[in-house]
Amino acid sequence: MNKFCLFVVSVFFITSAVAQPPQGTHWSKSGDAYYDTENGDIVLIKLPSLDKKIVVEKSALTPPGAATPLRIRNFFFSEDGTKALIYTNTKKVWRYDTRGDYWLLNLTTKQLRQAGASLPASSLMFAKFSPDGSKIAYVSNYNIYDEDAATGKITQLTFDGTRKFINGTFDWAYEEEFYCRDGFRWSPDSKKIAYWQIDARNTKDYLMIDNTDSIYPFVKPVEYPVAGEPPSPYKIGVIGADGGKTTWMNIPTEPVWQSYVPRMEWAVNDKELIIQHLNRKQNVSDLMLCDITTGDAKTIYHEADSAWIDILPSWDEDYSYGGWDWLKGGKEFLWASEKDGWRHLYLVSRDGKKETLVTVGNYDVMTISAINEKEGYVYFAASPDNATQKYLYRTKLDGTAKPERLSPLNQAGTHEYEVSPTGKYALHSFSNYYTPEVTEWVSLPDHKAFDGDNVNDSLAKANRGKSNIKFFKIKTEEGVEMDAYMVKPTNFDSTKKYPVLFYVYTEPAGQNVRDVYGISRNAQYQGNMADDGYIYISIDNRGTPSPKGREWRKCISHKIGLLNISDQAMAAKEVLKWPFVDTSRIAVWGWSGGGSATLNLMFQHPEIYKTGIAIAAVGYQLTYDNIYQERYMGLPQESRDDFIKGSPITYAKNLQGHLLYIHGTGDDNVHYENAELLLNALIKYNKVFQFMAYPNRTHGIFEGEGTRRHLATLYTSYLHQYCPPGAR
Repeated sequence: MNKFCLFVVSVFFITSAVAQPPQGTHWSKSGDAYYDTENGDIVLIKLPSLDKKIVVEKSALTPPGAATPLRIRNFFFSEDGTKALIYTNTKKVWRYDTRGDYWLLNLTTKQLRQAGASLPASSLMFAKFSPDGSKIAYVSNYNIYDEDAATGKITQLTFDGTRKFINGTFDWAYEEEFYCRDGFRWSPDSKKIAYWQIDARNTKDYLMIDNTDSIYPFVKPVEYPVAGEPPSPYKIGVIGADGGKTTWMNIPTEPVWQSYVPRMEWAVNDKELIIQHLNRKQNVSDLMLCDITTGDAKTIYHEADSAWIDILPSWDEDYSYGGWDWLKGGKEFLWASEKDGWRHLYLVSRDGKKETLVTVGNYDVMTISAINEKEGYVYFAASPDNATQKYLYRTKLDGTAKPERLSPLNQAGTHEYEVSPTGKYALHSFSNYYTPEVTEWVSLPDHKAFDGDNVNDSLAKANRGKSNIKFFKIKTEEGVEMDAYMVKPTNFDSTKKYPVLFYVYTEPAGQNVRDVYGISRNAQYQGNMADDGYIYISIDNRGTPSPKGREWRKCISHKIGLLNISDQAMAAKEVLKWPFVDTSRIAVWGWSGGGSATLNLMFQHPEIYKTGIAIAAVGYQLTYDNIYQERYMGLPQESRDDFIKGSPITYAKNLQGHLLYIHGTGDDNVHYENAELLLNALIKYNKVFQFMAYPNRTHGIFEGEGTRRHLATLYTSYLHQYCPPGAR
């Protein structure tokens, strides 16, 4: 439910476009060059000259007996630069194609051979070199293996893995909500592997019915703990690279409620691990050092929040595949906290007894871009003055300096950076609502482009006056001020009245109102909404993850389905006061969490919203996974009424307007069960509505020939019928 909202405003894509093991720029160790693929070759590009050198020719990537070279999905080099791993023939695991084949290339001898050749095709996950380059390790069929890079000898390290007893990777809920996929780590001395084991044997399966892929329907089980169900228990273990017995860490957990470990890394030595331990409610975080010999775990850093604690990958996706920001050779590390009301970075001593506030001021750190320990700087993204935008800053690691903005003052909008390990260079991407996205290479900290002044050139060509998007703030009668954007009809006439379509998400996992190009595009609509005469509006209520401080984001705790809905409705009431708005033609739509909001708005405020299109919505909060729903709503055992009060089906009897509900029957995220529960509630109260089920489609509803076109046709025709376009 919680990620799809970020994608629907742009052209829909299949997940393989972004999915793989660690992605992004492949930097050289020196930080003054990067690797890329061109025409099947792997090339090294020097900075700032941009001179190119082929380091792996595609001819070297043609397996013996094959006519064509491997299709590179990703590639990795050993630490000493003598070997390469090529990732290819990939397959999806839920969202991302994290399963495939790996080929090992010796860059000296040019020998190419397939890793794990005796294992099933496309079954290897997260293959990576040991630090000394002598071995690789990977997961296949829920077990961990390592393989000698010289001889190809494979050693199976775990033997008990099954779909429900998982070694080295994760179950559905951990992957979806904690961004945990790669579940093992090489020790710095290359002699040991630390790994997660997830025991889902007692986690109930959600049974999805496939009615389309064979004459006889069959069941697809997914281990899926809903809100109120205990999590799949975890273990953290360490095993030798030659096999043998696993030493398990003695990490305390709550015997009834259970707990989570969303992060684990080696603690810059071969003797200790560092983990983040969260309680079931995810509002108490303990960082622990674990002795791998005894298994003893001791807490070094404790934090609690009355609402919840965000794990790092939830706001900085660079950490989705692990990592820990150690400094001074492991004596300190960088950590984020909202303890003072803003998301700030702190420098914490290894024993947790000393901490220094690094980012000082009333603003949120949005992401960490780079750490240049040698020069004493951390680079990060923030936007203190405009929550719809994003800029690069740096500040001193010792907390003694004010933040220094590096993004040019004349480039108002949203900036993204892939910064080199040394902080000297960055791949810079920029767009705003009237300027298409453009990239350039820049040096830092002076932010000078050296491959053409692409961003400034693009800004010079862009015409803000031709954009019909307007960003504005709207304040409700309760005094809540929210960011919004609006697209007015082409040839707008203020003396006439127009229909309004609101696009909503509203939950803690998505921010709609961002100053980026294409933000207002509705990919579900066939045609041009402005030309057809619609006003299109989106508003970010309290509880959305805008960089406006902890209170803005977390006041929604225990109130999803209530506070967000009230904020949206109160803002809509202000819009309805505008003289050019036709209050009889007010529509709302959303997908996933936005679908849930659409239903709640239609049911709780039928006096405002006359037409609604809800896609893949959670109709009943007790059906969604425990990690997401309990994080924001608490435990049903303690606050069941909050779940009920926030669920659309509770208010289905109030439907007065026109509702189109859409769901894929193969949705492993927001299960089809939600659709049938909602239908039953509407039927019970004799409510007339329209429903479309897409057979065996997942949460994105994109599989199958003609699906996206059909969905857009249905969406557009329904909107035209019940919320007709044009001025009156």
